[in-house]
This record gives sequence, C-alpha cells and structure tokens, in this order.
Amino acid sequence: MERFLWYPLEHLPFIVLVIMIVFTVHEFAHAYSAYKFGDDTAYKEGRVTLNPMVHLDLMGSILLLIAGFGWAKPVPVNASRFKHRRVMSIIVSAVGPLSNLLMAVVGMFIIYGLVASGVVHVASTGVQDALIVFFSYFIMINILLFVFNLIPLPPLDGYRIVSEFLPLRLRYKIEQNIHWAMILFLLFVFIPPLRAVTLDPILSLQYPLFNGLNDLMQSIFGFRIWLPR
Repeated sequence: MERFLWYPLEHLPFIVLVIMIVFTVHEFAHAYSAYKFGDDTAYKEGRVTLNPMVHLDLMGSILLLIAGFGWAKPVPVNASRFKHRRVMSIIVSAVGPLSNLLMAVVGMFIIYGLVASGVVHVASTGVQDALIVFFSYFIMINILLFVFNLIPLPPLDGYRIVSEFLPLRLRYKIEQNIHWAMILFLLFVFIPPLRAVTLDPILSLQYPLFNGLNDLMQSIFGFRIWLPR
C-alpha cells in the first residue's frame, strides 16, 4: 500500500492530523473574513467554524495522501455583498494561503521553542521523534499549500485573486469553461511528463521557503534543528 502513498505509511496518523488542522484553518480563514466583510453565505452554511468535518473534502484529502497536495471544500462567497468588492474579494481569497504560511511560521517557532526550553531533551526518544515528525509535516504541508493555492488555475485561490484583474468578458468565458480547468489540472497531476514541466517546478518553491524559515529560526535562536523535508 505504501507505494501508492506520497508519504511513509508509518507516518499516516501524523499526516491525517495535520490535514485536519491545516485544511480547517485555511477554509475557516476564507469563511470568517467573508463574514466580517458582510457576506453571510458561508456563515449560513455553517462554515465559520473550526470543526474539521465541515471543511474536509474526501477526494482532496485522499489526493494529498497519494499525490502530495490536495484541497478542502471551497467556501461559498458572494462578492456582491462586499462594500468594496474587488479589494475585499482579493483579501478573502488571499487569507487562506496566508493562513497556511502563518501556521508554518508558528509551527517552526513552537518546535524551536520546545528545543530551546529543554522540553524536548527531557522527553523520551519516542516523544522526541514524534514531535519532530509531526512538526516537520505540519510546517512542510502548510508551506506546500501556501504555494499550491497561489497557482492561478481555477478553482484555486491564486485564480480568484488574478481573476479580479481580468476583463469581465474573459473572466466570464473562463467561468463558463471552468470544468475543463479541473480536467487539465488532473492531467498535470497524474501524467508524470506533464507534471514534471508544470506543477513540479512551482511546487518545488516550497523547499527554499522551508530553508528560509529554518534560516530565520537559526538567526533568532542561535541553533538549527534538522527537520526532515
């Protein structure tokens, strides 16, 4: 079974826990910001919550396990209810990926703080290993989702941001053919030669971001933790 998964089978419990946290916070950020800007569509559907069961998408979660990235249930947004439609639409779309970046930074601070305080060193070897594995995945998957969701391909957040700057006629035409974008996306995922020249170069940006966060933590704490990527 392991060869069909992107991650080691023994790490599956950590991955599932991370998925529940990062997807939930991402979608909550969309729903909460839209609600605060005057659109109660997501609120009425019960999406302004940190309950993972409301936000998780089965296919998107499975795809993260087998392909290395995925998605949650999109939050419904009615931008016509915003006072400043374009600006607020961009903010609502951007807060999802930014929440992932923020979680990655917070996760990095926590693991470095635990090491600096000596808490990790007094724990058993099993607990130490579990902490390193969990926070490595927590940080890395959040960075991955930050990069992935900014790809300007519908229905990702990157497209929603870019679409606010497109001419209405072009935007309408894209919306009419949005199902083809999903098919194209799946081709990029499951056909290795296409993925190698499309998604992989973009998703590889997660590694310099990960290294940059590690460098930042090293400059703050005065030491560096080896976190597997």
